[in-house]
Amino acid sequence: MPRYYTKDHEWIDVDGAAGTVGITDYAQGQLGDITFIELPETGSNKSQGDAACVVDSVKAASDVFAPVGGEVTEANAALEGEPELVNTDPEGAGWLFKLTLADGGELDGLMDKAAYDEYVAGL
Repeated sequence: MPRYYTKDHEWIDVDGAAGTVGITDYAQGQLGDITFIELPETGSNKSQGDAACVVDSVKAASDVFAPVGGEVTEANAALEGEPELVNTDPEGAGWLFKLTLADGGELDGLMDKAAYDEYVAGL
């Protein structure tokens, strides 16, 4: 399952027309301890770059943007009671939401792991 990254530090795992979205380890490190996550509503439609949810931390509140457009099919309910999962496993159990991709071509503008690592190293 290919994983893609954005310059805003989101990741998306793609399996056919389904995508799972979260924030990177770099992003959670910048945010600090996460205290609350406002997840998107199932059935809502997002365009690429739309604010999809909000992550609140001890440092700040930060929007998480949709890396591609599509319909939200699921939000990670585990985060409602345990938002710190995003700190402990941001690229695994701390995923934020799933969506059905509206246009797979939007993935072409995203980075692979090597390109993302190079991008972060330059920050």
